[in-house]
Amino acid sequence: MREAYLGIDIGSISTKGVIIDEKNNILASSYIWTEGNPLGSAKRLLGLLEEQFDKENYKIVATGTTGSARNLVGAMVGATMVKNEITAHAVGTTTLHPNVRTILEIGGQDSKIILVENGVAVDYAMNTLCAAGTGSFLSSQAKRLGVEVEEFGEIALTSKHPTQIAARCTVFAESDLVHKIQMGHPKEDIIAGLCKAVANNYLNNVGKGKKIVPPVVFQGGVSKNIGVTQAFKEALGCDIIVDENGHLMGAFGAAILAGRSSKRKEFDFSVEDMEFKTRDVNCGRCPNNCEIICVYRDGVLIDSWGNRCEKGAIKTGTKSAE
Repeated sequence: MREAYLGIDIGSISTKGVIIDEKNNILASSYIWTEGNPLGSAKRLLGLLEEQFDKENYKIVATGTTGSARNLVGAMVGATMVKNEITAHAVGTTTLHPNVRTILEIGGQDSKIILVENGVAVDYAMNTLCAAGTGSFLSSQAKRLGVEVEEFGEIALTSKHPTQIAARCTVFAESDLVHKIQMGHPKEDIIAGLCKAVANNYLNNVGKGKKIVPPVVFQGGVSKNIGVTQAFKEALGCDIIVDENGHLMGAFGAAILAGRSSKRKEFDFSVEDMEFKTRDVNCGRCPNNCEIICVYRDGVLIDSWGNRCEKGAIKTGTKSAE
């Protein structure tokens, strides 16, 4: 049996997963919506990956998780490696594009920029406060315009005179958008203006003060929007690389990191059928008053985190009081 490695990137909007072999070839992949239920979406993701995975020739010997719910899902799948998004995205991208210097990433609700030197991330910035430059912003405006967000890019490229949209924040952008619609701006010009607004918002906020050096790789769900990619090309004056698996890069990086680690734990897809629950516990044993998150599998505690001292440590293996 040959070794394989599983990587899961679980965010607030989307859940991504890949299984790779020892040469970093993708054996299975999936991208689904989180829908406010990270444990449930992780289970669905595993089911989709299992359908694609060749169990007769490969076995998963290490698992990595990243994203906002990385600890929670890491506990669920018994991850051997849990890493932050910056590290996972940097490792995944530099593996496929060794010469990359700048990574632009725009997801559903947040965005980030990573600066790379000699294959190592040396600086980064994240934006989690405003949705004006993210995928959720584009999706909401697409609904307002009666257009599928997947069609935004192609429509934007047909515009000759993109409409100026004030996208420094979601409230101003939506107000300005309604005003431009009422003024009679063509739909394709408004859509092109929205794509440019997303790129400009990103560069003026996330990329503020950062020296953006090519080669530039654009990733995240919004990278699939050719209109936004074109807007970045025009704003930066250089080519933009969009990898076909750019939306999976965090999961890809998590799988690579799991494979590089010396830790090994064979993964069993049967976790799909197990019942997982979480509950929060206020410690109260010291002035820190930590809020501790406990994860139970079939009623038994398998992991907990959030305590800032030993007084809040909770022994695994205990049964839920419920």
